[in-house]
Amino acid sequence: MIANWGVRARVMLAAVLPMLVLAVVMTVSYTGLRLADLDEALNARGRAFARQLAAASEYAVFSGDRDALQQLATTLLDEEDVLGVSVIDRDGATLARSGRLDGRLPSPESAPPQPAAFSERGTLRIIEPIRPSRLALDDTFAVISPGVAPAERPVALGRVVVELSLERLQRRRSELLWTGVASVLFVLLGSVLLASYMSRGVSNAIRTVANTALRLGQGRLRERVPITGGGSLRRLAEGINEMAARLADARDDMALRIADATAELRMRKDEAERANLAKSRFLAAASHDLRQPMHALGLFVSELAQQRLSPQSRQIVERIATSAEAMENLLDSLLDISRLDAGVLNPSMRAFDPRKVIDRITAGQRAAAEHRGLRLHVRPAPYWVRSDPVLFERILINLVSNAIRYTPAGTVMIACRRRGDRLRLEVRDSGVGIVDEAQDIIFQEFIQLENAERARDKGLGLGLAIVRRLADLLGHRLELRSAPGRGSVFAIELPIAEPDTEAAQADEARALGDLRDLRVALVDGDALAREGMEGLLTSWGCMVRSAETAEALLDLLASGPWVPELLITDLRLRGPINGLELIARARATAPGRNLPAFLVSGDTGAAALERAQAAGVALLHKPVRPARLRALMHRLITPA
Repeated sequence: MIANWGVRARVMLAAVLPMLVLAVVMTVSYTGLRLADLDEALNARGRAFARQLAAASEYAVFSGDRDALQQLATTLLDEEDVLGVSVIDRDGATLARSGRLDGRLPSPESAPPQPAAFSERGTLRIIEPIRPSRLALDDTFAVISPGVAPAERPVALGRVVVELSLERLQRRRSELLWTGVASVLFVLLGSVLLASYMSRGVSNAIRTVANTALRLGQGRLRERVPITGGGSLRRLAEGINEMAARLADARDDMALRIADATAELRMRKDEAERANLAKSRFLAAASHDLRQPMHALGLFVSELAQQRLSPQSRQIVERIATSAEAMENLLDSLLDISRLDAGVLNPSMRAFDPRKVIDRITAGQRAAAEHRGLRLHVRPAPYWVRSDPVLFERILINLVSNAIRYTPAGTVMIACRRRGDRLRLEVRDSGVGIVDEAQDIIFQEFIQLENAERARDKGLGLGLAIVRRLADLLGHRLELRSAPGRGSVFAIELPIAEPDTEAAQADEARALGDLRDLRVALVDGDALAREGMEGLLTSWGCMVRSAETAEALLDLLASGPWVPELLITDLRLRGPINGLELIARARATAPGRNLPAFLVSGDTGAAALERAQAAGVALLHKPVRPARLRALMHRLITPA
């Protein structure tokens, strides 16, 4: 506790404590001596009274003169502090008594005839024997028998009992005690005042230094300690002032450096923002211009694959399709990452049966698993879940394809089991496993632990990054358990929902849709992409009318009775009308009928997606995979 005291308190303690101890010791010693003197004085006085009375009573006791004895006792009673007097003969009979004797003490008649003193609760009793006086007589006729020694001391004639009051002694004791306490308090008060006066000079100087140091710590570096006194306090004040001056100089120098660095950083930031803006414009333009020929290439390859070809030609077409698909996967993955980071992807949550999604993924990945010599097993569970089925399918297909790529031999399993109100879906593999240190970084972009050579057949390093972002977007818990040499388990938990039979029937109807004889209006400013799309739709049995501009299509619709059942248009069109405005005008030409329509665009910016979502129009990004294109067409033309 003393360790938390301030300087002034310690100085005062050091000054007061010795003086207080000395005062207490001296007061106790003096008071003790005075009390002992008082006790001794009262005892001596009482013994003197008893001896005087015993000497004066000798003849009267010897002669049996009770009146004389009573007069002596009464006379002694007039002395201060005397409470009672009693004269008793040798046989214990009381010859005279005056005053009162304390009954709490033993009876004086039974007391032995020797000098004694007793005290009890405010009373002091003194007993003194009455002895006959010894007279030296010169008797020549006295005969002393041989062998008999004379008596050493005569036998006592009786005893005198004198009782004194201790009340005055006790009052004197109390006065002495209170005087001692008052003396100690006076010394203590004087010591405190003196120590306070003496310590003020030290503590004030130290407090000034402490307050100045506190203000310096708060950044007020212009504060200074006034120089007062001498010795150590003066050197301390001078040291504090020198330190403050150096700190102020250092702060000013640092402020100048920070200002220069801030200005340079602001300049570099402006340059980086300009470079980033230029890069974004370049990437947007490059992405749009790259997606147009890639889109056309995919459509042409798909149309070509449906033709009758020689085995050698079909092998070449398949290789072209594989290369085009690899490029499309890269563009789609980059697009997914950008859309997720931009926060423009809004999930459509509904109840669905995950077994259908698992069946589609298993059917699509079984050939890849068999090619690598793997067993692909499924353990479904009869529960519906609530999520976005499209995004959930993207999560699951990324996990399954990733497990197949990194499992050299063994089994890949998709297992479902219920945990409370959630369905836990796990993708297990018997692959190489993942060390603990790498289990976080594998969810970052372009991270591939076993693909230092960047082999294309091992993916792009974007699948797990997309999985993590989609799981966070959907609010589903994603978990990874893995150990080197023991494989990996990726698990995702989805809330269980009640089955929706109407949604199941609608999905089944869309899956069974047919595109034959479907009248499709197509608008695309890129001739190559337009021709590729038209050829693919025609190969599916659709009746296509295409145009280069929105105005040309509107003139086509106004000139004849041909009415489209589906409109496909690019977002960016030549002329003042864009794809969204074209859809609105085309729907206006057919009152009472909501013309199905969607956008196909190479513009991957967030603004394009937001505009399409605001208008309630589906948007596919180029290059479009034929399967995705056909699925969207089925969904739009199938009655809800």
